[in-house]
Amino acid sequence: MIKLDKVDRHILEMLQENAKLTTKEVASVLGLSITPVYERIKRLERHKIILKQVALVDRKKIGRGLIGFCNVSLNQHSKDSLLKFEQDVLIFEEVLECYHITGKFDYMIKIAVEDMEAYHKFTYYHLATLDNVGNVHTVFAMNDIKYSTAYPVRS
Repeated sequence: MIKLDKVDRHILEMLQENAKLTTKEVASVLGLSITPVYERIKRLERHKIILKQVALVDRKKIGRGLIGFCNVSLNQHSKDSLLKFEQDVLIFEEVLECYHITGKFDYMIKIAVEDMEAYHKFTYYHLATLDNVGNVHTVFAMNDIKYSTAYPVRS
C-alpha cells in the first residue's frame, strides 16, 4: 500500500466531490503544474485507490424510488455456500450493495426498486429462489437524511 501525503488526499477529496474536474483544474487549486498532478492521479489509479469514476443518478427520476435494506440469513455457512450466495446475488440488477455482516444475519443487501410491487417481485422471483436463503428481513428507507459516496481522506 502506498503512503498518501497531503496532496494525494486533497486530490482524492476533490475528485470524490467532482470526478469531472480536469487535471488542469485540480492542479490550479493545488498550486501545482499539470504533469505532477496527472502522475499522482495515475499512481492512485494504478494502486487501486481510485477504483473508477461514475455518475451519480437521481434514483427517483429513473423509477427506483424505494430503497430497501434486506438482511439475509443463510441455512448453510460453509465457504462454498457463502461464495455461491455472493456470486448469485451479484446478477440481480436491483442489488446496489451487498455486505457480509456480523450479528443475527449473514448479509445486508441494499436494493433500489420502483415500488412495493417491484420489491415483492424481487424477493419472490429472485431472492427466494436462491438455494441457501433461510430468512430475509427487510427495512425500507423513508427519507434520505444523508447520502454520500465520498470517504473522508484528510488526515
